[in-house]
Amino acid sequence: MRRLIKIDFINNSVMTKLSVNINKIATLRNSRGGDNPNVVKVALDCERFGAEGITVHPRPDERHIRYRDVFDLKEVVTTEFNIEGNPSEKKFVELVLANKPTQVTLVPDALGAVTSNAGWDTVKYKSLLIDLVAQFKEAGIRTSIFVDADVRMVEGAKETGTDRIELYTEPYAENYFKNKELAIRDFVTAATRANELGLGLNAGHDLSLDNLRYFQQNIPNLLEVSIGHALVCDALYLGLENTVQLYLRETKAVD
Repeated sequence: MRRLIKIDFINNSVMTKLSVNINKIATLRNSRGGDNPNVVKVALDCERFGAEGITVHPRPDERHIRYRDVFDLKEVVTTEFNIEGNPSEKKFVELVLANKPTQVTLVPDALGAVTSNAGWDTVKYKSLLIDLVAQFKEAGIRTSIFVDADVRMVEGAKETGTDRIELYTEPYAENYFKNKELAIRDFVTAATRANELGLGLNAGHDLSLDNLRYFQQNIPNLLEVSIGHALVCDALYLGLENTVQLYLRETKAVD
């Protein structure tokens, strides 16, 4: 069993931040009604245990994070607050503008999708993304666009005026145990191009204690990872405080 390790990050030159996605906490709450577990308390506990950000991904059907949760969390989160979602939904745009999080991550979710399964085609939807990015940035909100590890999509994202991109890492996670060098190759190429273009770099989706360190150590200038499902699953066995600390260790690892 993995053991709790308290870490001093002060002298660590690797600055990848860990943002905990609490959607799965809301899913558990909603499965029985009521307010147990309480998503606000879990978010505050994650911060207390060392998390450097809180991520939520409200969807139109509110099957996990409810829109009311976003307002409640905005009142208390003291680290970075990241709201993910599909900006083609007017209700989502209004929610973000009303709460002014640290960051909004634009994700092209299909209606009814179980989870995010692709990044934006930043060439096809360039005009839409330009308008959305400008709207959020005018409100003082840092913008990030969810993209596949494809240099064309990275270059297209740059043309929208976005501050950052978030690399969709499910393909990396799926292939990590087959051939990790091959699995990460396109991500290194995309990240290198993002760095050349001056784009900030985030990543997320299916990152875990198994594959996070290798990713973090090989992706240049990785600013932030957003992790939810794997972290919550690990917390069932290892405890929430222990798990947050273990993920922090992976994001701060150095050779």
